Amino acid sequence: MPDALNRQPIAEELLDTLVYRLGADYVLTEASDMLPYVQEQRRLYPGHALAVVMPACTADVAYIVKQCRHHGVALVPQGGNTGLVGGGVPHQSIVVALGRMNRIRDIDPTNATITVEAGCILQAVQDAAHDAGRLFPLSLAAEGSCQIGGNLATNAGGINVLRYGNARDLVLGLEVVLADGRVMNGLTALRKDNTGYDLKHLFIGSEGTLGIITAAVLKLYPMPRGKATALVGCDSPHQVLALYDQLRSRLSDTLTAFEFLPRFAMDAVLSHVHGTRAPFNQSFASYALIELTTPDADLDLNPRLEAALADAFENNIVCDAIIATSSKQSQELWRLREGVAEAQIAEGASIKHDISVPVSRIADFIEAASAACLSILPACRICAFGHVGDGNLHFNVSQPVDMEANDFMDLTPRFNRAVHDLVADMNGSISAEHGIGLAKRTELRRYQDPVALALMEGIKTALDPQGLFNPGKLL
Repeated sequence: MPDALNRQPIAEELLDTLVYRLGADYVLTEASDMLPYVQEQRRLYPGHALAVVMPACTADVAYIVKQCRHHGVALVPQGGNTGLVGGGVPHQSIVVALGRMNRIRDIDPTNATITVEAGCILQAVQDAAHDAGRLFPLSLAAEGSCQIGGNLATNAGGINVLRYGNARDLVLGLEVVLADGRVMNGLTALRKDNTGYDLKHLFIGSEGTLGIITAAVLKLYPMPRGKATALVGCDSPHQVLALYDQLRSRLSDTLTAFEFLPRFAMDAVLSHVHGTRAPFNQSFASYALIELTTPDADLDLNPRLEAALADAFENNIVCDAIIATSSKQSQELWRLREGVAEAQIAEGASIKHDISVPVSRIADFIEAASAACLSILPACRICAFGHVGDGNLHFNVSQPVDMEANDFMDLTPRFNRAVHDLVADMNGSISAEHGIGLAKRTELRRYQDPVALALMEGIKTALDPQGLFNPGKLL
């Protein structure tokens, strides 16, 4: 039975009804069994669950919601539990783990759509699309374990937003279980449908606070048949921004990814990530990882990228560049970007900010935010990297080499204020792609427009009057 030291007792009647519906194997109440569902990956927000339930279908989810509503018990929908802001952490709640709901319900290559259940692993959706000769372009570091329901509930971003948009832009329709147990069947596969409010957008990015997404119709795209990848060294973020502007104008929609790394990130990856090697004979202050793709197998992108970079050399924007000549070399260049998170862990504690500003302000932001953080702690190390092409920067601050991690993390409020105030001054966002969860609730109230907050609270009250869906998150 549940651990009485950490959790309030769950009503026996509710537990019995859930076991009767789902089976004892799919209703977990032992603390050891529930541990993977109550701990988030960074271990910053300990949680306590009353139980973990594992529905097999949408009807099961509706049943669970109705029973919990009857007993006044809160629910936390959970996908792969890969979030970074504590959005899936339960507190005296039942965790609704959606991993069993992992069917590909339909795939229509001609309509360029795939209908999937919320528990589908992102990579499984990518693979199903690939097998049908199509691309599902959402791609992020956790794609081998994160689930589509969580991706949509947090409006996930990733490396391909520049060309294909966020998760929100990839959705045509949703199936959602509401707080009273009704099922909203909005699984439309239409590109044009103006029959009233576009309700799906209420639930995408809502972090499970308004309803439980159980299935989605997603957009597919032509499979890329050609690709070009390059790594560029520059003297400053301003040069990187100038390079982006030039490539965007010249290469248009073939520019799929444009990622930024500072010297600190590159050096950390080379020091700590196995199998990486220095791309150049010297170090640079800033790096850009660039990828072009096309569905046209006859279009050779390498000469186009080479010509564009040659112009950048002539304009003193680029100091050095490598264009991959094979898939293996392309993977090696991407490994330098993908290894940043791993390398940061090896460098010690890190205070993280997931921000966005207008693309035109990215370089100014990096310089100003770096100066502000160094004024707080001169020995701190700035690791600002990310999806510069869409204005999203992971502005992280790593602990000094001679400072205790706990002492460094105690400075989090000061760093947050310096960084987020600057974001606000530039009309940016304090959460570009990770969500609000537990981590940024206070920050949201500080920076969000009060009228917008009031509207959000009104929507929450209207759709979840008992406040049972993922309580304490976002609002």
